Amino acid sequence: MQMAFFFNQSRCSGCLTCVIACRQWHSIDHDITSWRRVETIEEGSFPDLRVSFLSLSCLHCQSCPCIPSCPSSAMMKREQDGIVLVSPDLCLGEQTCGRCKDACPYHVPAYNPETGLKMEKCDLCSGRRVDGKRPICVEACPMRALDAGDLEEMRRKHGTGTEAEGFHYSLETRPSIILKRK
Repeated sequence: MQMAFFFNQSRCSGCLTCVIACRQWHSIDHDITSWRRVETIEEGSFPDLRVSFLSLSCLHCQSCPCIPSCPSSAMMKREQDGIVLVSPDLCLGEQTCGRCKDACPYHVPAYNPETGLKMEKCDLCSGRRVDGKRPICVEACPMRALDAGDLEEMRRKHGTGTEAEGFHYSLETRPSIILKRK
């Protein structure tokens, strides 16, 4: 099994509720670590300007470039669900290393200044999944632009889209995300 996200760009309003919910759920200090981000994509010029949004976190790639780039073996991919995890205790930190961030084509790894700039990232709310709940970003989205689950189930439910404004799907890393373009 490979866990995956679904993102419907046509529904995202850029409200940042997913980002705030993630920070509140995973961090005592809500200003420190952001495991999810929303990018604003502007296209065209006045008066024909178009704006769209792209909500991203770790995409739990099927072929993760962050794992082999880590010299301390702080990164690993769980076999049972394909979730990519990091052990902050083994991480050398951004000032010493930062190779995982350089290797990630989506620039996802985040470094927490409260833990000596050790890397942290989305784990698809693994603790919530044990209780049968979806990731907090999915639950919080008022526009229902996000979903998460088994990759094959997500494909049956949402299709096989790999394109969205501002996103490049890497055939090399095969990110575990299904997209619906705006």
